Amino acid sequence: MAIGPVQLLVLGFQHPDFKGEVLAELERLRNSDTIKVIDAVIVRKDAAGRMDVEHLTNLTPAETTELGGKIGALVGLGYGGEAGAVEGMATGAESAAERGVHVFRDQQTWDVLAEIPNDSAAALLLLEHHWAVPLRDALMRTGGFRVGDVFISPFDLVDIGLATRQEAERMHDLEAP
Repeated sequence: MAIGPVQLLVLGFQHPDFKGEVLAELERLRNSDTIKVIDAVIVRKDAAGRMDVEHLTNLTPAETTELGGKIGALVGLGYGGEAGAVEGMATGAESAAERGVHVFRDQQTWDVLAEIPNDSAAALLLLEHHWAVPLRDALMRTGGFRVGDVFISPFDLVDIGLATRQEAERMHDLEAP
């Protein structure tokens, strides 16, 4: 399993009205081999401040086990060199097969999510951009490397002729609280 570029998205939702649309789109993107959700945590707070937490992934059991093995090997390599990597791979694969891969489990994650206002929600999504594997590999073979990346503001799209002012305002309204 080649790992594509991985991105962390932190999203907020005011007065969330989840109807499964986002999950359906994530699944559609998974089925088209575009992205994979490595791990995600969604926290909803009702008007009284009660939290509901949901973990999400769309990795297959085999992908989960393989990813857990890779993570375990890297951790083992850091602790015990090559022998540690071999042991870590076995331990990581076994752990992932039993419990899944949960990146968002530390206290810092929960501290951030606890700060969301009542009657809102937040999501942390760790996405693998599987579509980018061939591009990334071609870039690496030719000596290329990432210098930086950023999402472009809808208003900047107007400046370069890819959107009208009205389209940019609509996109901005969708992105801004």
